[in-house]
Amino acid sequence: MENLISLVNKLQHACTALGDHGEESTLPTLWDSLPTIAVVGGQSSGKSSVLESVVGKDFLPRGSGTELLQGAPWFCSSTGLMGQDNMRSSCALRIKELSKVNTCAFTALVRKEIADETDRGTGHTKQISTVPIYLSIYSPNVVNLTLIDLPGLTKVDIEGQPDSIVHEIESMVRSFIEKPNCIILAISPANQDLATFDAIKISREVGMKGERTFGVLTKIDLMDKGTDAVDILERRSYRLQYPWIGVVNRSQQDINKNIDMMAARIREREYFASTPEYKHLAHKMGSEHLAKMLSKHLESVIKSRIPGIQSLIAKATAELETELCRLGNPIAADAGGKLYTITEICRMFDAVYKEHLDGARSGGEKIYNVFDNHFPVALKRLQFEKHLTMENVKKLITQADGYQPHLIAPEQGYRRLIESCLVSIKGPAEAAVEAVHAILKELVHRAIKETHELKQFPTLRVEVSSAAFKALDRMRDRSKKNTLMLVDMECSYLTVDFFTKLPQDVEKGGSPTHSIFDRYNDSYLRRIGICQHGSIPKSIVYCQVREAKRSLLDHFFMELGARETKQLSKLLDEDPEVMERRVMLTKRLELYRSAQAEIDAVAWAK
Repeated sequence: MENLISLVNKLQHACTALGDHGEESTLPTLWDSLPTIAVVGGQSSGKSSVLESVVGKDFLPRGSGTELLQGAPWFCSSTGLMGQDNMRSSCALRIKELSKVNTCAFTALVRKEIADETDRGTGHTKQISTVPIYLSIYSPNVVNLTLIDLPGLTKVDIEGQPDSIVHEIESMVRSFIEKPNCIILAISPANQDLATFDAIKISREVGMKGERTFGVLTKIDLMDKGTDAVDILERRSYRLQYPWIGVVNRSQQDINKNIDMMAARIREREYFASTPEYKHLAHKMGSEHLAKMLSKHLESVIKSRIPGIQSLIAKATAELETELCRLGNPIAADAGGKLYTITEICRMFDAVYKEHLDGARSGGEKIYNVFDNHFPVALKRLQFEKHLTMENVKKLITQADGYQPHLIAPEQGYRRLIESCLVSIKGPAEAAVEAVHAILKELVHRAIKETHELKQFPTLRVEVSSAAFKALDRMRDRSKKNTLMLVDMECSYLTVDFFTKLPQDVEKGGSPTHSIFDRYNDSYLRRIGICQHGSIPKSIVYCQVREAKRSLLDHFFMELGARETKQLSKLLDEDPEVMERRVMLTKRLELYRSAQAEIDAVAWAK
């Protein structure tokens, strides 16, 4: 059980070191789930003296009058260790050779270091900082406890402070104590009206039933004669869920005389034991009893919260790892590393693109639709009959032999007639090439969007997209050339069968009749169309689809190898927001992993 408070102290320290202060953020927070005890009170309420009395050490910097010395929350953890008696601050590395100084000098050094750390956090102004300062105390004379000493609440700003300081302090205090895992230690002076005192007022605002509030009455020994705090201490007025505890702090004269904490505790016990009004409550009063009660309660709360904290850590770790994986690895510094990163990302894009073409992802079926629907329909819509009108046939036959009269059916005229019809197939063929080209470009857009690694580098995304489009343009040009060549091949050679099978009629002149001629030629042209229906898609697939799968970025890779380091760096100009996000995620993941390791160590120790 002793390890539980130490565990939470380590987790809180890790949270602060790695930037988790519980503020609103897009990152999961561990801070808010950790049980803590926050010391709340107005200035001059004896708040800091209570803290020193509880931990049994004199360490807080002090000033005179109403000067605000505390500009940040102080995390003070005390750990009972046999044979050890020392203090360690969050900035202890700045204090050299601590073992060589005496107790008074050591205490002065710690006070100075806390004051200096406060100045560093607030920029040497009298403003406040939300970044906590840590102080760890190891002694055989203290209980295991972790307390947060918050800046004292005030109603008036002093010289050198901004007008908003009163509101800022209250907002900071409220931000700590409104969290459900925060235990409130409300410090109230007994010689003032509790109904109007800040600590009780603000603690009731965040928890009306007082289920998280422990009340501490200070300055009992300074109450007017004839008055006492028995009604409050016996819970007859200002009731809280937990009993009120009275304490007697050192006076300013005691502090000036360097009265140590052990002597102060003895005097405190003697006061409650010898004062008639409090004699019957003496065993439940004093800073020693307060420390033991808080330690026991904190241990109980921590034990009940550990399963929930572990669940939070597991869930948050999985979320952080998933997002870090999506954001990708940090950029390598050397040219070889940059080139490798670019090449790998391009290969990932290429793999996604191939999946679209091969059917693992949607899009490739559109190419089949071009060949199976659009292209055949376009061929069927070709109006060969316009070329086979009697007027056009007569014209071509008349022009076929020039000035020479033809004695038999003019072969040259027939050739020109068929060639003029076949040329019209080029239109659907070119349209099929362009349709497939448009689909391939659309798939590039899709693959770019679906390659998460490219989102990390906007410039590389543009370069890859541009290189892919240029490659597809080259493939389209080659495909168009080869496809039109297939049509030209049909035009360039008409088989002998075409002429030997021309139907002859017994009409005058031995020429075929118009109706029979039309039917035969149209049938012949349709057969050629069917032939082209099979060969043109093969040409398109070979020149465009196949090449897109095989060598879409080959030209880009060749250019990439010749680029210098600066040029490679430009391709990997990661979005600054992504870089910042990765750093934040990495730190937070480090926090959760270290937290889990600490919890596992405690569980193992049990």
